[in-house]
Amino acid sequence: EKSPIQTFDSKDLERCLQTPGRIILGSTVLKDPYKQDLGATIYQGCLKSSPCPAPGQSSKTGVLLLLLTEEIASDPDISKRLFIQGLPSIYSRGLSMSFSWRNFDDSEFWRHIDQWKDIDKEVFADHRWQDRNAITSFKKFIKIASDLADTSFIEDAKRGFELAPMAVRISPYLFSLIDWNNPVEDPVRRQFLPLASQLQPDHPMLTFDSLHEQEDAPVKGLTHRYEDKVLFLALDICPVYCRFCTRSYAVGSATPQAEKVSLKASKNRWQDMFNYLRENPQIEDVKIDHIRRFRFATKGPAIMPMKITSDLDWTNAIAIISDKARKQRKEVCIHTHFNHPRELTGFTEEAMGILFERGIKVRNQSVFQRGVNDDAETMIELTKKMSYANVQPYYVYIHDLVKGTEDLRTSVQTGLDVEKRLRGVTAGFNTPMFV
Repeated sequence: EKSPIQTFDSKDLERCLQTPGRIILGSTVLKDPYKQDLGATIYQGCLKSSPCPAPGQSSKTGVLLLLLTEEIASDPDISKRLFIQGLPSIYSRGLSMSFSWRNFDDSEFWRHIDQWKDIDKEVFADHRWQDRNAITSFKKFIKIASDLADTSFIEDAKRGFELAPMAVRISPYLFSLIDWNNPVEDPVRRQFLPLASQLQPDHPMLTFDSLHEQEDAPVKGLTHRYEDKVLFLALDICPVYCRFCTRSYAVGSATPQAEKVSLKASKNRWQDMFNYLRENPQIEDVKIDHIRRFRFATKGPAIMPMKITSDLDWTNAIAIISDKARKQRKEVCIHTHFNHPRELTGFTEEAMGILFERGIKVRNQSVFQRGVNDDAETMIELTKKMSYANVQPYYVYIHDLVKGTEDLRTSVQTGLDVEKRLRGVTAGFNTPMFV
């Protein structure tokens, strides 16, 4: 079912990239290296019900099989152009694949930071050490970052601390994942450490509680917007503070730019919330008999996976709740949000493995952010890496209106384009929905 091998040059390749259909890369002898006089061989495969197209001709049903050398298959420029053409990925036949989404950094990557160069893995993997050493002020930041970044970046960050409406709290684990060779453009840094030079005026329609959750809160801290589910805000602190948090009206301490609504942990407040749940039998998604689904939303697995591996009381508690719910035929899940592939490390793989072994489902809700994950290559890598770590990609949220984050927002069209590219690269149940 294959036509004879034919030789074609770079112009032929460009025309083939315009051909509707799938392109699969393989391996063969290539006489001329890419970027000179590209020569390659091509098999034209086709469906049994359709004649094979001639080289460069368009076919809605044909399947082109390009046979390229490993040098070309790994060339970043051609890789980028294939992505632009809407192709699922660069696959290979007869040559080794990197399977990069299966690789989790298990090195002691924090030791490149001078302040932590003598911290061994046992200490670094303790959630209590992570909490104690979190960066929560510019004073703490400058102590760690003075040897990592130049003066202009430090000054930019200082103004960022002053102007940001969201408090800053960054765990050593997360801080170590920032690429300090290029911190300005780094996708991890962009999410948690504001730079004044990148801040943009807020959208004119923005309000501090941009999703109007307090308006739909019959009880303080309990938002009831959809008929059968509620949002139960148990407390107002997190292991880290995301710049893009839609609950920045309450989460974190007050800043010079923003006063916060107090939702501190309180048994009296919780009791009022539980009473409301009992009185509203239509609610099924939130230990009430008529409730069927419990979702524990926490950023923890993404930014401090050592909480799962080193705080056994916490992990055992969630496992006990999950087991009890399962016996009552109810569902317990953890919802977290990884936003970039680099956030999944060896610590993540170990933590997600423990939850998986204990029968606890983990779903992910990413936030679509400019300069973080708003390109197809990054989102594909993130989706496949999460799936490999037994984290189900669930939602990708187009960035909401959040004070102080206009620089992170994208157009809806960008989200649509990336979602289109993401479809088909993995199983449907591991493909997130963009909303």
